[in-house]
Amino acid sequence: MNASPDIFLSYNREDQATAKRYADAFTAQGLNVWWDTALRSGEAYDEVTEAALRAAKAVVVLWSPRSVVSRWVRAEATIADRCKTLVPVTIEPCERPIMFELTQTADLSHWTGEPSDKAWQAFLSDVRRFVGREQREEAPASSPISERAPTPQAEPMLAVLPFDNLSNDAEMDFFSDGVSEEIIGLLTRGSRIKVIGRTSSFRYRGEDKQRAARELSASHVLDGSIRRSGDKVRVSAHLTESSGQASLWSERFDRELTDIFAIQDEIAEAIAEALHSAFARNNEYVPDPAIYDLYLKSSPRTFAPDEMRALVALLETATLAEPRFAAAWGRLAFLRAWVLVYQPFADRPALAAQIESDARKALELDPENVDALVGLTLRLPTFGAFAEADRMVERLRAQPSVDSKVYTGRSLRMMGRVREGSAETELAYLQDPQNPMLANLVALGRMAQGREAEAVPVLEGLVVNFPGLVYPVANLMRAHAFLGDWDAINQLLDPALGRSLGEFAAGLPFIDAKRDPTLENRIRLRDDCLDYFRRTGVIDVSRLVYAAHMGFAGEFYDLLDGARLGPQGTADDITGPDAYATGMLFWTSMPEVRTDPRFVRLCARLGLVEFWLESGKWPDCATAVPYDFRAECEKYRDHPKDAFFG
Repeated sequence: MNASPDIFLSYNREDQATAKRYADAFTAQGLNVWWDTALRSGEAYDEVTEAALRAAKAVVVLWSPRSVVSRWVRAEATIADRCKTLVPVTIEPCERPIMFELTQTADLSHWTGEPSDKAWQAFLSDVRRFVGREQREEAPASSPISERAPTPQAEPMLAVLPFDNLSNDAEMDFFSDGVSEEIIGLLTRGSRIKVIGRTSSFRYRGEDKQRAARELSASHVLDGSIRRSGDKVRVSAHLTESSGQASLWSERFDRELTDIFAIQDEIAEAIAEALHSAFARNNEYVPDPAIYDLYLKSSPRTFAPDEMRALVALLETATLAEPRFAAAWGRLAFLRAWVLVYQPFADRPALAAQIESDARKALELDPENVDALVGLTLRLPTFGAFAEADRMVERLRAQPSVDSKVYTGRSLRMMGRVREGSAETELAYLQDPQNPMLANLVALGRMAQGREAEAVPVLEGLVVNFPGLVYPVANLMRAHAFLGDWDAINQLLDPALGRSLGEFAAGLPFIDAKRDPTLENRIRLRDDCLDYFRRTGVIDVSRLVYAAHMGFAGEFYDLLDGARLGPQGTADDITGPDAYATGMLFWTSMPEVRTDPRFVRLCARLGLVEFWLESGKWPDCATAVPYDFRAECEKYRDHPKDAFFG
């Protein structure tokens, strides 16, 4: 295909006759339609299909009871949504995937192809506006000006790129990044402008900045430079509209270093005005510039425990010198929480108390401090505190920044609300598509729903772009195992690559059993779980789910009454952010653990039943198991709950 298509038609193959009706109708209107009438192979998109999908001006998704469960259609709709080309239509009554429920969708379930149908005409008009081929009525000869109403403009999406450091000192890169980061925060808190997350926009530096608007689907880009010399600073900034490369605003500031906070406010205010949004100035306490430097240096890069400890030390110095610096207190709480998840469990209560103290100080100074709220969320045990976790989710949801949405989906999935949690993470991912933590959580959400094929490209991107991270490799292996792609797993495990799986190596027996589910391999997995139980007295959720999936649900449920579900305080304890977490209990691809009614008794011990009964926020599986789930929960209303530790 030489020219970019006007329309990419996304549909399920069983709806091919209906898809042809739409393709013919669009073509009759002079629109260029790309649609695939061939059988789909089940493999990754070929280059032609993906190129057409990304090049199309409008992606018309035909929702039906068949397409809503199609991995192909959902993947195409997700990409279209990210590219802001999605134009969905319902061709049969159905429940759309939850992440698309908020997208306006035409209902043409009645349409049989009649060109004069009013609903079809309205939908056709919407599609024409999307592709830029509005049908203009010929104006009367006496009137030289068309009275057609203007096409509504899409909501602005701003990318704030890292300002270039023009100082001679390369060490000042952190300062330039920090100014850009603070402008992101100011715009997020003080206006209604949607701002792409820092992690994504800050990947574009130097010549790569030319690609930022296109790859981030940003309607506007803020870029600039900083030159700092002693106590003097020069900041240049300019705002560009992406489609026409028109400069909407530019300014140069020559100020004292102590004025940097006022400059950031002025830039944010100018951007808001240029994008027709109100802006509330920041009234946060202004710290000493030297302490502010420490804060700017504390932004994490790898989330490795050693890095977190070093950054905590910087922030302890900053908060000691500037006790009214809310942002520093909030980030300190957040980073301590990441240190905590790798600490021995016996040491965690004291560290959790420090996190609570740091977060409280941040929230007293800034009630909307997102870092503090996330720190309070991460410091919670992974089972037994679901009511508090749910309260934290609601507090984070109330905040406008994309950073506040990174971890909410994770908490919801651990409560069994997989669809809701995954939709929340997907929406955040649209606004920060290159954030590695968010990308991993998106992939896990898709895997939890049985959408492993859609998780693979996200995880592959992480493995390539962040070779030092362990968790994408482990999760990618699991996704490939469910898809049966053993060649891909062999490549990931190639000894020549020298990859370490860290705490995720415990999942290798499961990979082997999935690869070759002989009785011998399945028993090897069972024995591995039994050995851990005999050594520690613990059956953790992940081992239970794996064993059940391999046919040993009954055997392990028989052992549960005499087993602990959480850590023991020994060297055998699992560490990391998902240690002893409940999320895997609800994975669609591993239902065996849920089909046994004893699943509810297990959930009662974990504190889930109490939460579901008291909150009324039921898990997705409540209507999917082969027994009366709510009645079983009522039977265990007063069942004793396990202590997480101790």
